[in-house]
Amino acid sequence: MPSLERRQITGFSNPTIKRLKSLREKKHRKREGHFLAEGLRILTEALDAGKTPKLLVVVEDSELHPLAQKIEQATFDAGGEVIETSEAIIAKLSGKSNPQSIIGIYEDHPTRLTDLDRSEAPIWLVAQALRDPGNLGTILRTGDAVGAGGLILIDDCVDPFSVEAVRASMGAIFTQKIAQASWPEFTEWLRSDTGQLVGTSLNTDQDYQAVQYDAPTFLLIGNEAQGLPQEYEAACDVLVKMPMMGKADSLNAAVASAVMAYEVLNQRRK
Repeated sequence: MPSLERRQITGFSNPTIKRLKSLREKKHRKREGHFLAEGLRILTEALDAGKTPKLLVVVEDSELHPLAQKIEQATFDAGGEVIETSEAIIAKLSGKSNPQSIIGIYEDHPTRLTDLDRSEAPIWLVAQALRDPGNLGTILRTGDAVGAGGLILIDDCVDPFSVEAVRASMGAIFTQKIAQASWPEFTEWLRSDTGQLVGTSLNTDQDYQAVQYDAPTFLLIGNEAQGLPQEYEAACDVLVKMPMMGKADSLNAAVASAVMAYEVLNQRRK
């Protein structure tokens, strides 16, 4: 029978605290296969998606919100562990001076590209060499909002299970499938079945609202600073451009993803 008692930790030097803090670094996340998520909203989204933390950390001597109580009970029921500790230690784990009062440790859940079922959703998001965790998390959140099947990360992208990306996803890290592949792996998989590859680029005059998007649509967003490499643009079925009426020549990668995803969604709705 799993223990239904919290374990109290008071010292920064406790081995468990050191291990949890190490999950802020990618190499330790990869080694352990776990990542850190914080905040009642994100953990509630995880529970709604059927994900329970392997370990839950809560602030000592505080009355938990009813939703937090539900998460704690679910953690116990799944055989997980609950730790209570000080706000100072939770701040150390979070890396924020004003941390949330609840933190969960979850198993990461990358999906192999070949295990994706493209027929599950009409929209898929694809990001190439994305470097900013906030952008990645926001793209995951957009994917959830438009009912996308998931996010495919191409080449060397920022870790989707970093604390910053998880925070920006607002829980979508638990609802979206996440796959990673090289460009040749992705194109080989894509062309093995149906799918329209749509790239966003400044190197076209094709307006993004003038195209008929076919399901499933794979929306390809390039690196924040460089955009898509020329050979990647050449491999797209269509390149589109969003009008820029001011002095800026392009949109933020996450904003561009949202604009494109909602255009495809609106065509489906019509």
